[in-house]
Amino acid sequence: MSIRCLITAGPTREYFDPVRFISNPSSGKMGFAIAEAASALGWTVDLVAGPVSLPEPVGVMLYPVVTAEEMLRQTDALFGPCDVLIMTAAVSDWRPKVCLPEKLKKTGKNLSVELEPVPDILATLAQRRRPDQLLVGFAAETESVEENARTKLSQKKIDFIAANSVAGPAGAFGRDENQLILLGREGYRQVIGPASKKVVAQKLVAELSAALATRSC
Repeated sequence: MSIRCLITAGPTREYFDPVRFISNPSSGKMGFAIAEAASALGWTVDLVAGPVSLPEPVGVMLYPVVTAEEMLRQTDALFGPCDVLIMTAAVSDWRPKVCLPEKLKKTGKNLSVELEPVPDILATLAQRRRPDQLLVGFAAETESVEENARTKLSQKKIDFIAANSVAGPAGAFGRDENQLILLGREGYRQVIGPASKKVVAQKLVAELSAALATRSC
């Protein structure tokens, strides 16, 4: 069976003037490694990536974006025909309510910026999923990693969520190693790693491939 996989990776940026933005330290390495692993398995892979400094994976169709709104539009356009959605992107949860047209000059005074939530990409797509689509989220947490991930798994009504810690220097952001706690419905739990992100990605894709095979039986 031919599998079409849609993956998001990297950070998003939300600007409050032409040169300043809200973002996070995500490097995109985990999402790119998953894209490579899925492609190596013979899957057709669409990769929607925020601003990263990584080479385009071989055999993967890359769609660069910057903001959460752009990521939502691109994933929404690609979601319909996909069999598997893997949301590894570290989407900025808030954006400035107003983006100034010119660089804000430093005045020496305090500055307050009003923020508003960005669209929840995974929850939005989950609302129009097909029954046969497999939806996988990622939870980057600094505390109560597994507990918070289980809450997201239930709230977003998805099939799996991969929880990882991004706390401190040993966190997943920017590093070449990672450990995932893969959680699914009805108590499924599998720890993957610690290992290189390449190895973790291969094992994750293998788990998802097995889940797809079970569904098709």
